[in-house]
Amino acid sequence: MNTINTIAVFCGSNMGANPLYEQKTIALGKAMHLEQIGLVYGGGNRGLMGILAKTVYSLGGKVIGVLPEALNLASVRKEVVESEMIVVPTMHERKATMYSLADAFIALPGGIGTFEEILEVFTWLQLGYHHKPVALLNIAGFYDPLLAFLQKSCEEGFVHKDLLDALIVEEDEHLLLERIRTISISLKDKLAP
Repeated sequence: MNTINTIAVFCGSNMGANPLYEQKTIALGKAMHLEQIGLVYGGGNRGLMGILAKTVYSLGGKVIGVLPEALNLASVRKEVVESEMIVVPTMHERKATMYSLADAFIALPGGIGTFEEILEVFTWLQLGYHHKPVALLNIAGFYDPLLAFLQKSCEEGFVHKDLLDALIVEEDEHLLLERIRTISISLKDKLAP
């Protein structure tokens, strides 16, 4: 059983086209609060990021925002939805700070930044830089194309099957959190570079 006090969640700074994205983002925030799990997120109040932070914060949960100086703007921070805001010089420091503060990682639907962040922590898992759970909340099959691509990469010998098996994928936020708490990450010997 993993001790999960905080989860870094990567998601869109837009709402996306499907109303289910917002509904399930709110549901994840409520589930995290119910499980007494704090949120680490990118610090913006827009889109799904803002919805998630506002949900956890409004319920009295711990929310840590991490913003690079260039994004510390009124248009990005429309309201206070964090217990703590950390402003760092660069995007690289933003990600490193988020990664160090989190006990696990989840991606919700999002764009290029979301993909980059979740794939980076997945890469770090492969390289042994951390042994923390990495997960996708696959709302309305949003991540099905990525999962198919990762499977193809595995079949072609570029992604190790044990790494792919370590990626937690669920459509239900409660099952996702349960799997994050109970997964055993034992890839160190299998995936060493």
